[in-house]
Amino acid sequence: MRALAGVLTVALLLPAVPAEAVPDPAAAVDPLIGSARDGNTWPGAVRPFGMISWSPTSTRGDQTSTGAANGYQYDVTRVRGFSLTHVNGAGCNPGAAGDVPIMPYAGTVDSSPTADTTDAKYASNFSHADETAKPGRYTVTLANGVKTDLAVTTRAGVGEFTFPADQAANLLFRTSNSLNGSEDAEIEIDPTGRKVTGSVLTGAFCGRRANGGTNNRKSYYRLYFTASFDQPVVAFGTWKDSALAAGSTHTTGGEGYATGADRAGRGSGGYVTFKPGAKVRTRIGISYVSLAGAEQNLRAEVRPQATVDRVAADGYREWRRELDNVRVTGGTDAQRTTFYTALYHAMLQPNIFNDVDGRYLGSDFQIHRLAPGQRAQYGTFSGWDQYRAHIQLLALLKPEIAGDFAQSMYQFAQQNKGIWDRWLHNNGPTHVMTGDPAAPTLATFAAMGVGNFDVRGAYDSLVRQATVQNADAENDGGCPGQCTGQRPALNTYLAKNYAPQDACHCWGGAAETLENSLADFSLAQWGERLGADVQALEDRGTWWKNTYDPAVGYQRARKADGTWQPGFTPSTDVGFAQGSSATYTWMVPQDVSGLATVMNGQAVERLDGFFHDANGNWAVKGGSALRYDPTNEPGLHTPWLYNGLGVAWKTQATTREIVDTVYGVGPSGLPGNDDLGTLSAWYVFAAIGLFPQTPGRAELLVGSPLFPRVEIRRSNGVRLTVEAPATSDTNQYVQSLTLNGRERAESWLPESFITRGGRIAVQLGAEPTDWGTPPVDR
Repeated sequence: MRALAGVLTVALLLPAVPAEAVPDPAAAVDPLIGSARDGNTWPGAVRPFGMISWSPTSTRGDQTSTGAANGYQYDVTRVRGFSLTHVNGAGCNPGAAGDVPIMPYAGTVDSSPTADTTDAKYASNFSHADETAKPGRYTVTLANGVKTDLAVTTRAGVGEFTFPADQAANLLFRTSNSLNGSEDAEIEIDPTGRKVTGSVLTGAFCGRRANGGTNNRKSYYRLYFTASFDQPVVAFGTWKDSALAAGSTHTTGGEGYATGADRAGRGSGGYVTFKPGAKVRTRIGISYVSLAGAEQNLRAEVRPQATVDRVAADGYREWRRELDNVRVTGGTDAQRTTFYTALYHAMLQPNIFNDVDGRYLGSDFQIHRLAPGQRAQYGTFSGWDQYRAHIQLLALLKPEIAGDFAQSMYQFAQQNKGIWDRWLHNNGPTHVMTGDPAAPTLATFAAMGVGNFDVRGAYDSLVRQATVQNADAENDGGCPGQCTGQRPALNTYLAKNYAPQDACHCWGGAAETLENSLADFSLAQWGERLGADVQALEDRGTWWKNTYDPAVGYQRARKADGTWQPGFTPSTDVGFAQGSSATYTWMVPQDVSGLATVMNGQAVERLDGFFHDANGNWAVKGGSALRYDPTNEPGLHTPWLYNGLGVAWKTQATTREIVDTVYGVGPSGLPGNDDLGTLSAWYVFAAIGLFPQTPGRAELLVGSPLFPRVEIRRSNGVRLTVEAPATSDTNQYVQSLTLNGRERAESWLPESFITRGGRIAVQLGAEPTDWGTPPVDR
């Protein structure tokens, strides 16, 4: 391959690929990565795609809040319980879920824990020196002297609580104290049967956001639990609000969905007391269907004599099997830990939502059963985030789960008047963010060979929502951040060919136009596979040009009368959703050549300025609205745009810089909130050296492989291999590439690489070359 002008290259002999892959990828995982720097991960016990996730709920001294979104922040070392459900990396503080915190308390329960509004009494400090987190297990010894050891299956778990010998031993069930609060909660204590059962009615994801969150202060699921103990209960009681009722076996009461003084001191729960020094083994099961479902899940997954050691060992084996589907050879210890932890975080969602008998709670709040052939119903979809990297990784590794997830989303839509919500928490439509992410998600699944769902039914449903305005399309409830409609103001959009800033009933008109253009492009690609008439959708895929203002050279909010929103600067967020014009202008992965055309040949130079400061230094860590932000999803694909612009070596340099300097090990190893595995999935792709070209298609763009060899084993039997034996900190530029033994000049891989498998061998060197031509313009 020809070297760039003025650059001397030396022919490299490819070294042999190291023979040994990582023998135990689970041992490389550090669940604490991302627990600082607002990564919003959590370290507790969980199985791949599991329903239950048993992890701490931390506190900064406010019982109505927590250390960070999703319950855990590394620098907050005080907990008020260990809750049963979590969402990985959601950005709204306090996130979602965190249901039924269970607090091991050493001492006398002589007041209502709900009255302890500052978590001064019924909480405990801990030290990270006394904390261990591994895939499937979490252990910590609290400052109150109680050792807590947790392990889980998919829907159940075992906890062992070892209490000090000189104080009463208690487990407090804070049934109403979900992270966002609750509408209602119930607890029932059976001291003779050594059992506690109950439920919490809750939801309210992003209910505290100032940009429409009040509209989300509502319930959409009830979580049921059953807990049994191997030690006799010697005392018990319940509480409601400020009143403690020793000897009571039943109470109810929620906290509401406010925060601070508007919620403090409200709520209910119960406690059971054991003899001092007891080691209490607790078996617990959960269900979103019924208490009987929780009991059935527990019986099916945790034997009566199961121990934490046994359940944890089985969980570890399951994680090892799943992680071993991506076999990495070489790299440093830190690189392997970063990689396998990212893969681990990417496999925390979607979450299995059905009971072992196949029943699940629908988005209509009714109980449904799995469709014929469906193996699981999955919940929780952070669409605006996940469709840019996470769902592609899911389809690549676990196509059968991707298919069940697609079927799940379709069923939730059918139960929701045909509307595909852009952010599902469990079963609940929360409307968070913007665009129509279900369309590119399912179109991408179809392109990547996923077929185990009602393909035609789902396609027709999404096309209908894209062409026929629904009843909520002009409803401003929840706007701007949680606008109700799937395709807001669709009739206006279709008439204007863009979303007017002053009439879109959306977060931002330019952002909505970009999102809809990409969604319609994706639907057109999918429809073409099905033999549908897609001409109109193909045309709508180009409507992003209607909010590109050539006078300023950026995407810009536009009014219904055709004029541009005044006061423009590239850093503006007017017309956009959690991002600036400088970022959103690049959100055209489906038409890179068209973007280059409207930029009048300046695209490469402008992209250089997006990744560098005025002095030419790298600027890829965020902090400026004018430059790349590794935590901002609309711009995650931008390092790969160089491939489409004919300068693939700049993609190689840029992705390597981000991989090496933005991600890492330790609690601060993620650059920002993981958004249900989206940032982690980006890293996995970048480290492998490949990235999805555009939603709705299956081609992969080639970057700079970090490891000498990566073998990907898709669950459908397809095998993909990436070899780059010369890779190093210095050797990051592609000199040449072969696909299945044949030289390939293009900087992208065809769909067949994913659907049929193959092997690429990448020769890397220390200097950039002109290898790589632009992808075929689709």
